[in-house]
Amino acid sequence: MTDTARTPSWPTTISAITLFTEDLDATKQFYREVFGLPVAFENDNSAVFEFGNTLINLLKTTAAPELIAPARVAQSDAGTRLQLTLPVDDVDAMCKELAARGVTLLNGPMDRPWGIRTASFRDPGGHVWEIAR
Repeated sequence: MTDTARTPSWPTTISAITLFTEDLDATKQFYREVFGLPVAFENDNSAVFEFGNTLINLLKTTAAPELIAPARVAQSDAGTRLQLTLPVDDVDAMCKELAARGVTLLNGPMDRPWGIRTASFRDPGGHVWEIAR
C-alpha cells in the first residue's frame, strides 16, 4: 500500500462558512434584503442562508468562542482577513441593484489586471463580499 492510498483526499466543495457578527439582526436583514435570500435556519445565536450548495452561517460573536476556543474572536474593526466572491453575469448592473438596496461599494466596478471585472462591499459584520465576472 502506498502512502497516497492511506491519505484521505480533501473534499472538493465547501459546505458551510460561519461568519461572526456583533449584530445578528442587522446582518440577517442585510442578507435577506441585499442577496434576496430567505433564512434557511435560525435560532437565538445564528441565521443560515443558502448560497447554492454552500451555507453561510451568521453567528453572534458571543457564541463563537464555543466553536473556536482557544482561538479568539477578532473585533470587527481589526481589519478584513477574507473576501467572499460571488459570480454574476453583469457587474455593473449588479452594482446598480446593490445601490438601489442601500449598499455602499468599497470599490468598483473595475477591470482587474488578471482579466475580471469586480466590485466589493461590506456586510454589517464587516465581512467583504466581491461580485465578479
